This record gives sequence, C-alpha cells and structure tokens, in this order.
Amino acid sequence: MPRNDDPNDHKGLIREAYRIDGITLPECRSIFLDWALSLPADRDQTQALTALHAIYAGQEADHPMTQVLVEGLQSAQTPKRRGGWRSRPR
Repeated sequence: MPRNDDPNDHKGLIREAYRIDGITLPECRSIFLDWALSLPADRDQTQALTALHAIYAGQEADHPMTQVLVEGLQSAQTPKRRGGWRSRPR
C-alpha cells in the first residue's frame, strides 16, 4: 500500500476506499478498522476522523466510507461507561 503525506491517513487507506468503484459498507468498515489499528499512537483518533470527514464528506456524501466516518465520529463522542465491578457502589 503506498504511503501518503496525510498524517491522518498515512497508509492512504481511506483515500483508496473512496477510489474503489462499487465498494460496499462492510468493506468500508473493514478498511476503517485497518485504518484505526494502524493509526500511530501519538495521533488523536477523533481529530483524525474529523479532518478526514471534512475532506471527503462534502464531495462524497453518499459514499459508504462517509457513512463509516460519521459512525466513527458518533462513537468517539459517545461517553463510555465503565461496567463491571468498578462501577458498582461500595
């Protein structure tokens, strides 16, 4: 996979997903997972998602990857609740 100058998509996975004709939502989700796992640890995922969404959403609003980016942003903004024994009162 060719490297990319964009620090938010250093492997070019998101960019290439937008170039694939007929790509499906499940395929985009798989690519997104690969992107998320390969994002450098020092890169903030929410900021990277926001930047990528700003680049692609306006020009490719109906693309399945745009839907995946939106879902990723929504998931990142949803507060996480700790479950299990740590959340129980003592």
